Amino acid sequence: MKNFLKSTVLSLAVLCLCACDDDKSYEDPGLEVTPHNIAGTWQLAEWNGAPLAEGSFVYIEFTRKDKLFTMYQNLDSFGTRKLTGRYDITTDVELGAIIMGQYDYGTGDWEHRYIVSDLDADTMTWTAQDDPSDISIYERCASIPDEITGATGEEPDTEPDTEPDGE
Repeated sequence: MKNFLKSTVLSLAVLCLCACDDDKSYEDPGLEVTPHNIAGTWQLAEWNGAPLAEGSFVYIEFTRKDKLFTMYQNLDSFGTRKLTGRYDITTDVELGAIIMGQYDYGTGDWEHRYIVSDLDADTMTWTAQDDPSDISIYERCASIPDEITGATGEEPDTEPDTEPDGE
């Protein structure tokens, strides 16, 4: 009977040790990179390991249904530039999800195709497929600020002006 109890205790100890293994293979892999999961508005928070310079910004809004994007940025110009177009997501067996885009009005393709990784509800990382040192981290945001889009946030004035001019 003592041998049976010893065997049982030993088996339970081994079972407990196996259950407490800190194997990293159980980590949450994140969200699958699909038009549905990236739909919404994102702000570039970090580029190549550093936050953007004060006053610089990139906002990109992805529309799931038609795979459209609208981008507002000022990285390569004095003022705000609005860029629109289409995007697509493909999957490479070795690299994973790759996002690419084409600007409207015949202005061409995005400079890079980007490997999208670490996608969760609030962040995603883009790494240029042809330049692994070009890394962008995006954070989800509620919307693009009105001062950037040029929207006033006010209802248009539809009442006719009843004041006589010059008085």
